[in-house]
Amino acid sequence: MNNEGATPSQRILSVDLIRGAVMILMAIDHVRVYAAIPAGGPSPDIFFTRWITHFCAPAFLFLAGTSAFFYGRRHSDLSRFLITRGLWLVILELTVIRFGWTFNFDYGNYSLGGVIWVIGWSMVILSGLVKLPAHVVGVIGIIIMAGHNLLQWLQPAIGPSLGNDLKSILWKFTYIYSSPITVGADGPPIFVLYTLVPWVGIMAAGYGFGRFLLLGPARRNRLCLTIGLGAIGLFLVLRGFNIYGNPTIWNPPDGDWVVGLLSFLNVAKYPASLQFILMTLGPVVALIPCLERAKGRVADWIALFGRVPFFFYIVHIPLIHVLAMGISLLNLGEISPWLFANHPLVPPPPPEGYAWSLPALYAVWALTIVMLYFACLWYADMKSRRSDWWLKYI
Repeated sequence: MNNEGATPSQRILSVDLIRGAVMILMAIDHVRVYAAIPAGGPSPDIFFTRWITHFCAPAFLFLAGTSAFFYGRRHSDLSRFLITRGLWLVILELTVIRFGWTFNFDYGNYSLGGVIWVIGWSMVILSGLVKLPAHVVGVIGIIIMAGHNLLQWLQPAIGPSLGNDLKSILWKFTYIYSSPITVGADGPPIFVLYTLVPWVGIMAAGYGFGRFLLLGPARRNRLCLTIGLGAIGLFLVLRGFNIYGNPTIWNPPDGDWVVGLLSFLNVAKYPASLQFILMTLGPVVALIPCLERAKGRVADWIALFGRVPFFFYIVHIPLIHVLAMGISLLNLGEISPWLFANHPLVPPPPPEGYAWSLPALYAVWALTIVMLYFACLWYADMKSRRSDWWLKYI
């Protein structure tokens, strides 16, 4: 039996495939923003259009931690790299990515602490944790993920009373999804959609998980299936019996099984509850051995996105935004000013006749992915031929 696992320089195809797949799924929800379709409702097809994208953020954070583990095996500057790249991501979230979402410079009314924001800050925290053994970092991550719902009572208890003093800012930054943070007395507001907890725990768990990927294929696959299916099973038990891990309970309705299913799957993302994490990360980890031998043109195509995920992210938002402007021109005869509002979190109601149908949403999504394929192919080729220092930051 071959006991050799992944070497420090070897990419694991299944990880690239999962990362590429979640990038593709993520684009669905970001097209939905400009389609003016509400998140999660009111119909089952709209609910699942949103629900299938819930896997993206946990996978981003988890696999970012795993990537950090492998980076540390190849380089001696892991802590410094995590600090500099983390702060760089935060800056990009508040500048380049914000502009891609809004196409405006109205910083006086709106900035968003989104998924790139929390990846950046989680990297900064991880830069200190990596001084510890990887398995200890992983255990810390599990404790954060599993234990943070013990504090869920804080959201209704103190969330409405939070102001802009230092203590309130720290609560909003770390855990309580509340009113925006205001920088200074009259400074720009930052809506922190992704609080540090529990997302930093997901990244730390991913860092510890990297050790499992060094194992031989047979043992690695068994562990991934055990962890992934175990997480799914734990979610079903916790959710089904309303034991722990989500701020709202599930009540089976009388008769309508569709409503019951939607209620069962409707768990908290902001901040991500333990049930949300188990529901999303369980399948992600379980898929790793299933995709180990994936081959063919489609697999190569998906893996390409997984090799250049941040480039994909930076490019896809303004691309979707431009395509939405084209749809507006076709439907309304003009580019609606609504498209220059404060997306994705606090835009005003869309104009009459603007909202797209679901088929239109998926058509624009498919066009977006095809166009991104060629852009990512170009960037991946350039990255493989050059070793410029700045390429590792994109």
